[in-house]
Amino acid sequence: QVQLVESGGGSVQAGGSLRLSCAASGLTGSSYCLGWFRQAPGEEREGVAIRHSDGTTNYAGSVKGRFTFTLDVAKNTLYLQMNSLRPEDTAMYYCAAAQRGAVCGLPWTHLHYGMDYWGKGTLVTISS
Repeated sequence: QVQLVESGGGSVQAGGSLRLSCAASGLTGSSYCLGWFRQAPGEEREGVAIRHSDGTTNYAGSVKGRFTFTLDVAKNTLYLQMNSLRPEDTAMYYCAAAQRGAVCGLPWTHLHYGMDYWGKGTLVTISS
């Protein structure tokens, strides 16, 4: 059984930093797609950063240069380092996984439809 558990959310002022963690267990196979997503109140869930099992990592334009997605294989933990945070980054953040690497090739607007497993989320609030 796959489990994803996020942590690290909180409230910070604009310009600050946070690091989110996602402890993953139960994932099998050599081809997968891992992702960080976020959903603000009243908005659609959107992809923030994705990582293919071959190591390729991509970021949404709105976070490129500010967020960094890393994976500690030994600890089975995903991280999202978020710097230069803005009020518009305020959202519930989720980690997700798909057991097919091809999911990482979906358009950003469709990525969340391809994910097989989701964590429960961690709330990030940025004040101006």
